[in-house]
Amino acid sequence: MRSGIHVLLPLLTIFILRTAAHAQIVLSKVFGDSMVLQRGINIPVWGNSTPGALVVAKLGNIKATARADKEGKWQVKFPIFREGGPYVLEIAESEKPASGIKLKGILVGDVWLASGQSNMEWEVQQAKDANKEIANAGFPQIRFLVVEHSKQVKPQTDISAGKWKVCDSENVKTFSAAAYYFARKIHRDQNVPVGIIQSTWGGTPIEAWTSREMLLTSPITKARTLSNDTLMPDREDFVQDSLNLIRFWHIVYNPQNNTDKIVTVPEYDDAGWKTIEMPDVIKEPGVDYHEGMVWLRKKISLPPSFAGKDVTINMGHPEMNYSLYFNGHEICKNVWNASPAHSYTIPASVTRSGENAIAVRIAMLWGGGGLNAADDIYITDGCSTISLSGKWAFKKDLETALPKMLNYQYYPTVLFNTMIHPVIPYGIRGFIWYQGESNAAAAYHYRKLFPMLIADWRKRWRQGNLPFLFVQLANYMKTKPLPSESEWAELREAQTLALSQPNTGMACAIDIGEANDIHPKNKQEVGRRLALVANKMVYKQECIATGPTFQAFRKDGSCIRVSFANTGLGLSTNGSKKITGFAIAGKDKQFYWAAAMMAPGKGNEVIVCSDKVVEPVAVRYAWADNPECNLVNSEGLPAVPFRTDEWKGITQK
Repeated sequence: MRSGIHVLLPLLTIFILRTAAHAQIVLSKVFGDSMVLQRGINIPVWGNSTPGALVVAKLGNIKATARADKEGKWQVKFPIFREGGPYVLEIAESEKPASGIKLKGILVGDVWLASGQSNMEWEVQQAKDANKEIANAGFPQIRFLVVEHSKQVKPQTDISAGKWKVCDSENVKTFSAAAYYFARKIHRDQNVPVGIIQSTWGGTPIEAWTSREMLLTSPITKARTLSNDTLMPDREDFVQDSLNLIRFWHIVYNPQNNTDKIVTVPEYDDAGWKTIEMPDVIKEPGVDYHEGMVWLRKKISLPPSFAGKDVTINMGHPEMNYSLYFNGHEICKNVWNASPAHSYTIPASVTRSGENAIAVRIAMLWGGGGLNAADDIYITDGCSTISLSGKWAFKKDLETALPKMLNYQYYPTVLFNTMIHPVIPYGIRGFIWYQGESNAAAAYHYRKLFPMLIADWRKRWRQGNLPFLFVQLANYMKTKPLPSESEWAELREAQTLALSQPNTGMACAIDIGEANDIHPKNKQEVGRRLALVANKMVYKQECIATGPTFQAFRKDGSCIRVSFANTGLGLSTNGSKKITGFAIAGKDKQFYWAAAMMAPGKGNEVIVCSDKVVEPVAVRYAWADNPECNLVNSEGLPAVPFRTDEWKGITQK
């Protein structure tokens, strides 16, 4: 008898726990106060409750009901709403109305899912004109839900965390800059509330955002996806990687071993440190790569004229995360380049005549780190300027080493499982996507992988061919003196080829990148160009939404004529006398910079020639990591990079 009780007790406990779990109605975390729901469709709302319970939902004065299944899952669908609000959403079990849920401040408008890697994740406070933009960000009809980072080996039924927030000067700081500027223009142009579901993770490849089922359909991704089967949610290294991620960023953001109190003071002895030339990226002879916290120090002598004054220090273009100290006082703590300018005021109380000490704590991550050479580094009192260029003392390993990251967020399908799947089938107007940097080394495969993701998401949302708008990679890295092959150019080509998919649109950013920063700051223009595409393609406005696009070419003697579409009132070079960006080649496949001119009497043709190529067969435009190119249409939108040849590229393996 006792053994029977021992068997029944655990079963009874499980039954009670399961019953308790469904005793109260629960909404998916993607719903909340201040959310935006999609106009013009049957609006889905879902959650959990007591199995078999009748769920009654009310949005405004409109009711909808659903019966929970045996697992307690339910979904109601409201009829079509026009834009408007605010509404109250009330949901309860019919037999327990007092224990229901009430959400307030809900608007109906257009909802866009914004996804991708760091250039979509880049925050308003990190981008151009941050202070001005934040101060003027009073748009109560723009709302954001930022899905918290999470990775799992199996599809999840709910996001790990996230909360809808109204766009104001406090909340906007951490919104995606590209998505915010897109939403702002759509809101102004269409006069509708706009909701953004932001699901982003920096540095991640497209495979992480695609479902297992879709990845298994391609030989490109099948083997790597199947290798995920060795991962288990409770596997020690998978769990440890999440803990290491927390420790990793804690160290980056918080000085270890009291270094901020010891290393920063003028009296600290750095005689044993190595020296390095600044401004530059930190590199050591014989060391390919270092990741961790690094300290830089420099002693400078200030003349008596600087005494008793607030002075300004300009740090050039420090990369990623850093803190600046002057004579032991913290002048700034910069997180993810949150400051649009790296110029700071040093109070008069901190400076002194004679020797002063500057210390910089800087994170070296992913091969970057240093006081880069985009701008000069100096200190000034407004009258005199003292350069800070030259030798700096340099020391690593003063702090706790960063934990080794296995970075499972890079693995196939793990982000789809936790940051996309739980959002489906929230009613949306379409997708905006900014990603590709992490796939550049395998750009040829992106020709297949990108359309796979587009088809995957559309199929799962079951809203037809939802608009899919994306940003082409901006110009980046050093400008090369001669025409050359480029992984980034091939990735841009793969993105352009995705326009063959129905209801897709691309914003070209080939003219707004930065040579020394993979995260260009001008996200205003990125958002504006995405919104232009949406206005034309989705909202059916008459406008020129994209720059000139390659249409055709033909040989013309020893030259090649190239014709373009989307030229508006005609091609131009934004005031420059010379067209740049074209290269030409003969059958030997050797490219040379070409002379280019507008075809007489034609507003949409360019004639391309080179005295080094007598029999030209191919033309390329803006085919480089960071091309010098200036062809635009009458709206000032840049011509999309292209090539006329189909010669094997460097990523085609």
